[in-house]
Amino acid sequence: MLAKLLVTVGIVFYAVVVPILEINDTHVFNQAWAPHARLHETWQLFTNTALGAFSVWLVWGKDNLKLASLLTVFVTGGFLMAYWLRDGYGGSMVLSDGSEKMILGVNLGLFAYTLAILLAGIAVAVEWRKGS
Repeated sequence: MLAKLLVTVGIVFYAVVVPILEINDTHVFNQAWAPHARLHETWQLFTNTALGAFSVWLVWGKDNLKLASLLTVFVTGGFLMAYWLRDGYGGSMVLSDGSEKMILGVNLGLFAYTLAILLAGIAVAVEWRKGS
């Protein structure tokens, strides 16, 4: 049960929390963004939410923690790669109003998605030890 809860927390980050934080004037409805960029943002939110719903079903309906954890690593790892490469393509986590969402002095996305990967890894390790 602990392993399922750990991986579910990571899923909730990308499938629920991020859409709540981004369906507003700073992202989806940001008039300073090109319409094409807003389309891609909305697509990413729908895709991640669908993957999250599928992952919750895998964890709680099919008892497939490993695949759900791998999907979490794909989604959150994709963000981490974009974050680390942001200087190469002109990306930024600074919002159009000049602010940046931080927690404990670290960018919120970096913090939450690194935590999601760690939780998924711990969940898989807990399940592996339980099975051994």
